[in-house]
Amino acid sequence: MIRDSGGAGDGIEIRTLDEGDVAGWLAALLTGFLRPPTVTEEDVATFIGSRDLTRVRGAYDGGRCVGTYRSFDQELTVPGGAAVRSCAVSGVTVSPTHRRRGLLTRLLAADLAAAKERGDVIASLIAAEYPIYGRHGFGPGTWITDYEVSTRRAQLDPRYAGPDDGGTVELLDSAGLLAIGPELHDRFRRQMPGAVDRSAYRWQVHTGATRLSVDEPWVEPFYAAYRSAAGEPEGIVTYRAKWGEWPGKLSDDQLTVSDLIAVTPAAERALWRYLVSIDWATTLHTGHRAPDDLLPLYLGDPRAARVTTHADYLWLRPLDVPRLLEARTYAASGSLVLDVHDPAGLAGGRFLLDAAGPDGAGCSPTDRPADLALGVAELGRLCLGDESAVRLAALGVVDEERPGAAARADALLRTSRRPWCPDTF
Repeated sequence: MIRDSGGAGDGIEIRTLDEGDVAGWLAALLTGFLRPPTVTEEDVATFIGSRDLTRVRGAYDGGRCVGTYRSFDQELTVPGGAAVRSCAVSGVTVSPTHRRRGLLTRLLAADLAAAKERGDVIASLIAAEYPIYGRHGFGPGTWITDYEVSTRRAQLDPRYAGPDDGGTVELLDSAGLLAIGPELHDRFRRQMPGAVDRSAYRWQVHTGATRLSVDEPWVEPFYAAYRSAAGEPEGIVTYRAKWGEWPGKLSDDQLTVSDLIAVTPAAERALWRYLVSIDWATTLHTGHRAPDDLLPLYLGDPRAARVTTHADYLWLRPLDVPRLLEARTYAASGSLVLDVHDPAGLAGGRFLLDAAGPDGAGCSPTDRPADLALGVAELGRLCLGDESAVRLAALGVVDEERPGAAARADALLRTSRRPWCPDTF
């Protein structure tokens, strides 16, 4: 058990959990998320069996848990297909009675220091609220877009349908999905910057094999897969149906996608074609897609896909700048000196990035004059190639120490397709 009794001077203790702490920690977590704080013995057993308690922290005022935090190992794909070690942060809450006392800062600081010592390259989280994490060195590294598709106007444009390649779409049960899903997702995430790995536990949750008592009532979804002409699985989709009222005896059922991944363009087109062609369904909710997803352009009328959400998603906090920048590939060759400011003292310094295009890069500390000066959170925004250094310079959060340095950074760092994280955690 790791304890931290210092810092705020208010008697609140930060520590990792023993098994006897789990029920109270879960009740505090649910309270922080405004959900009924009812915890069963089965919930406690599930949590203990699926989490590393040495990575779960609580803030305790007397014997009561008033703040929750946990992290776990994660792999994050960077441009070029390499994966880096990430400290994934989740379950962060502070009870309403104890907010604005610095508890999040203490919880986060302790875990990030441990991640740095462990050798993690980056930290990652999905921010419930935008203003919180920037001051802790996190920046939005990927974004998502949700669409609502009117299927009556959405037949796929034949110009983008591609030739008949002999592939097929087949319905699966949960066992069939689990037989092909984990391996297919592993192929997918290794070609998608911003994607993260999925644990066996996440697949159990995805198929309803593992549930907590506070979860929404389970409704069995539909699963479908695309197989190439050779029989190779290349895409999967999970979706649910909601029955409409059929006004005037006209169907108005809705479909909601919770997961659609594909490793080939043919598979992606085929699965969207399948979904928009399902009889009776007049509306398709896509769930979180990449911000430059091709779906609207597949449609005969792209206006049939109406954007319902466009928002920041995966936030990133560099912990080891040289290893992070050396892991990825680059759009061009060139060099750039980055002066990275990190008030927490975890990843700051001046670094020379010597990019060799698709062959990778070298990155090391340097005393050369800086080209760009930026905070560690801004590096989190830039590191996967989604954000523009020119935009951030215009915003005033990146300083261009040499004329043209921001444009040079964009030429090196930005990617032709935007990174995407389809998973929540």
